[in-house]
Amino acid sequence: MLSHALERGVLVITVHRDPGPAGRAALAAEIGALVHAYRPMPVVVVLEEAATGGAAVASVLRAHRLCSNLGVLMSVATHSAPARRQLEAGADTGGCRLVVHARTDTAIDAAFIAAA
Repeated sequence: MLSHALERGVLVITVHRDPGPAGRAALAAEIGALVHAYRPMPVVVVLEEAATGGAAVASVLRAHRLCSNLGVLMSVATHSAPARRQLEAGADTGGCRLVVHARTDTAIDAAFIAAA
């Protein structure tokens, strides 16, 4: 369902497919476990085209709340304009701002610069 890598001091988590409603909590937990393991490293979550459904977006928003509570910078990259709009509309505004990008390389560059 997901993979991760380290790029330029940024944890990049790629979600390959939408988990559906039954897998939403599991996906959020997997992302959360990676965030805990690599904190305080900034996080970029990449939603591939097959991962832009409602369950994946909800999981990412849940992970953003976790990151915000931990003080970890998080951003998202996806080519899907509807998913970007959903993420921006549903983002937690109480802590660290969720930045949503259309391109993965831009998201990683911005996270690297913000963490420096």
